[in-house]
Amino acid sequence: MFENQGDFMFSIIPIFIGIIAVIVFGTILVILIKGISTWNKNNHQPRINSKAKVVTKRTGTRGGKETNSYSQYFVTFEFESGDRVEFQVTGEEYGQLVEGDNGEIQFQGTRYLGYTRTKFQ
Repeated sequence: MFENQGDFMFSIIPIFIGIIAVIVFGTILVILIKGISTWNKNNHQPRINSKAKVVTKRTGTRGGKETNSYSQYFVTFEFESGDRVEFQVTGEEYGQLVEGDNGEIQFQGTRYLGYTRTKFQ
């Protein structure tokens, strides 16, 4: 009776490991394809310059515990039409932007390119 259980375990474990490997590599492949698709879509969008106001700023943290953590920085801009859009920016850019700033934003699709503050008159 116990001999059959051993044979069963030796036949099921390779299948289980194979399924896990397919799931892991499949997930990596989906993430890669999604990233390349977004990059390509952004490259085919026009570069837009538009007047906008800095509305809010926020940060997010990824990783931690047993791995290295890193911060992500986001800024929400409001256009003259009242539409809002949030872009991920660098830490340096995040530090230079202040809520309430008025200026001109440059972007291409979902890619943030820069922000030029206008001087008050």
